[in-house]
Amino acid sequence: MREPILSGIVQTEQDRPRPLLRPGSSNCGGCGMSNILQLLSHAIAERDVRLVIPACCGAITAATYPQSAFDVPTILTTFASAPSVATGMSSVFRLNNEDTRVICMAGDGGTYDIGMATLSAAAERNEDILYICYDNEIYGNTGGQRSSATPLGAATTSTPKGKQEIKKDIMAIMAAHRIPYAATVSIAHAADAVTKMRCALDTGGFRFLHILSPCPTGWKSEPAMGIELVRLAVRSGLFPVYEIFNGERYVINIEPDFSDEALAMYLSLQRRFRKSGITEANLRPQIEKHWNGLRSLSGRILPARRL
Repeated sequence: MREPILSGIVQTEQDRPRPLLRPGSSNCGGCGMSNILQLLSHAIAERDVRLVIPACCGAITAATYPQSAFDVPTILTTFASAPSVATGMSSVFRLNNEDTRVICMAGDGGTYDIGMATLSAAAERNEDILYICYDNEIYGNTGGQRSSATPLGAATTSTPKGKQEIKKDIMAIMAAHRIPYAATVSIAHAADAVTKMRCALDTGGFRFLHILSPCPTGWKSEPAMGIELVRLAVRSGLFPVYEIFNGERYVINIEPDFSDEALAMYLSLQRRFRKSGITEANLRPQIEKHWNGLRSLSGRILPARRL
């Protein structure tokens, strides 16, 4: 089964002949993780890979045993142990001289919070792992509680009136580990996403991809609007798209126009922000502060792209 056209990227004979995510998964309609897995399938091509997934929504994606919606061998782990399990697998492949990439696919709960200790340990040791955080900004598999990735003002089952704290800067944490490669990825910009996935697949050592992953159930948004929500987040500056090499060299890939209209639309299309009453005016100062820091770290800005 060939994949559909991805923002003008056509499936070719050099790409993976079968999708990484088979039909029949248990993902909700409009799940950002499904889009991520299809883009990743395109990037993997003929590379040999294994997946390691903790007890997150990704573990449910596989559907009912003994069937699996994943088209590669996949190990499901406890919530906090995915990087540790991946470390062991990577070591065995290296000892056997096998050119196999090990990919952790974890949500924000298993990355920002419960899995932080083993994530940090694997990054500090520079284990040969590609770690992908599909960030839906909640604990999606257990009812939609807040995580430290939940943004300011978002209502969850444990913050019904809206979260009072700003989102944790996971990229700054990973940069502090001086890992070879870290990047944020927009699923609304497929060419940039696939390029980064391929770079991460072929780089040695610990690699980290942070991907904003719309969750219609938790975000209280229309399933068909997921890609557009990510596009609005990028355009408004809410979700910066950039790379970090060796924890030191920052490259901004997409310069937004910082549209207040786009930010207002992003908020209005998600009912999770309604109870808190948060507006674009509340978020703009923090966005500008974050971008001032990124500009300082990058030292330069790439030419603006039309989004």
